[in-house]
Amino acid sequence: MDRRQFLTLSPDRAVRNVTSFARTRTGLAPYTGAWGPLQQIHLLKRTLFGVSPDNINTFKNLSMQQAVDTLLTPQADPAPPVNNYGVDDTGVAPGATWVRAAMGDEMLERKRIASYKAWWTGQMINQPASIHEKMVLFWHNHFVTETSMVNDSRFTYQYNLTLRKHGLGNFKALTKAITLDPAMLVYLNGYLNSKGAADENYARELHELFTVGKGPDSHYTEDDVRATARVLTGFRVDRTNIVSLFDTTQHDITNKQFSSFYSNKVISGKTGPDGATEVDDLLNIIFLQPEVAKFICRKLYRFFVYYDIDQATETNVIAPLADILRSSLYDIKVTLNALFTSEHFFDPANMACLIKSPADFCAGICREYGIAIPSDYTSQYKAWAFIHDRAAAMLQNFGDPPLVAGWEAYYQEPAFHELWINTDTLPKRNRLSDGLVSSGGVGGLRIDTLAFAARLPHPEDPVALISDSLDLLYRVGVSDKVKDFLKNTILLFGQSPDSNYYWTQAWNAYIANPGDATAKDNVQGRLQALYKYIMDLSEYQLS
Repeated sequence: MDRRQFLTLSPDRAVRNVTSFARTRTGLAPYTGAWGPLQQIHLLKRTLFGVSPDNINTFKNLSMQQAVDTLLTPQADPAPPVNNYGVDDTGVAPGATWVRAAMGDEMLERKRIASYKAWWTGQMINQPASIHEKMVLFWHNHFVTETSMVNDSRFTYQYNLTLRKHGLGNFKALTKAITLDPAMLVYLNGYLNSKGAADENYARELHELFTVGKGPDSHYTEDDVRATARVLTGFRVDRTNIVSLFDTTQHDITNKQFSSFYSNKVISGKTGPDGATEVDDLLNIIFLQPEVAKFICRKLYRFFVYYDIDQATETNVIAPLADILRSSLYDIKVTLNALFTSEHFFDPANMACLIKSPADFCAGICREYGIAIPSDYTSQYKAWAFIHDRAAAMLQNFGDPPLVAGWEAYYQEPAFHELWINTDTLPKRNRLSDGLVSSGGVGGLRIDTLAFAARLPHPEDPVALISDSLDLLYRVGVSDKVKDFLKNTILLFGQSPDSNYYWTQAWNAYIANPGDATAKDNVQGRLQALYKYIMDLSEYQLS
């Protein structure tokens, strides 16, 4: 579905979104404007998977810098995934973790990968008030591996830990860690790279997709790829200890010459264990190239701000942000802080202009409404797997991007994130939200509309209830006509437009006696209809 088709889904949103396509000349100067709910929710929506009323309450009394500092706080590694699949021939008991166990047969590996994907989805849903979890997904889309090709669940889990360890740290350190990560060594054939038969698979992607990119100012050569492959010869994987290692006998000890794009640098071949240090020499050469910082800053911008980078944005945002990344010696946290406190980030033209990814939609709906997840691990993993599978059906299968370049919505010009929405995926989004808000729920999960409304400031006031709900669930304003429909037709059920007391009376009757089935059903039915309607409009697809 192209942009024009998507806009026709909602005339109100179309009017708003047209303005977001206007060129903006704001830059990285510190933002000094209003710091209210509009700006706070914008920041939270872009850095978290969905925003709950509790998130709003936590952040509303913080300054902008305090809010950004909180969001950029790294988190400890979560508890590892466990055996939720039953029989395990390697001896892992139900409920115990498998991440250090012996590798299983093909069927067991499939079960463990499913466990891993469910677990990872659970981390998104349980995300604390930190961007850390979203950065794991960002880096997964950048340094892509596919579970279906790695085919070792333990390596895949270790790869996830690598992304977590460095996700808010140093980009250069992350690049080295990924280069030597067992999952990546398997995925791009690095473990087969030998002095007698240098494999260029990872070497090519290191330049083209991971560091300097293939933009108009990126001029690495085929000789650079070949030299890189020779530098990286000798690395192997140990499936017993679940680590990578260096085989000195398979390392190319000759000198490696690089092109003028890399200042004609030469890496002197090293023998013995010292051969492994040529990786550091390689990254030192690559990271001296200014294109590295520009390339990664463009990817951060497209993920967190907007996909269209015009010349004004390149000049006013990308170039100075890349300077910050370089001057900080590739500190991701410092770079994100500059972006998230800039006038450009809070420019109204950059609000409500991103289409939610399936991760944002599926994990976000669970977080926004505080959907209850069962506490026992078997039911818990089943619920997480259900959400993962819904996201995968909407084109984002966590753990298995379609290509080494990642998901097309993050790089495919000119549509970019508009690719998330088509005639197949939009109905799937609607069916998920409709099912979750229904009385019976779906997949064992259900939106408790009564509990959600109760967390808002004034649920007894129909005007305030609608306004607070829209502020939280939408990133774009709707017309008075839509608000009147939500109040008069849904909440007041056709009563006089001035009969706000009708809803107030119904709500207060329920609160006074929540065990009264009639009072509860009366309020719950109206709230279910309200939130179903809100989520079915195209405004709900925007972040």
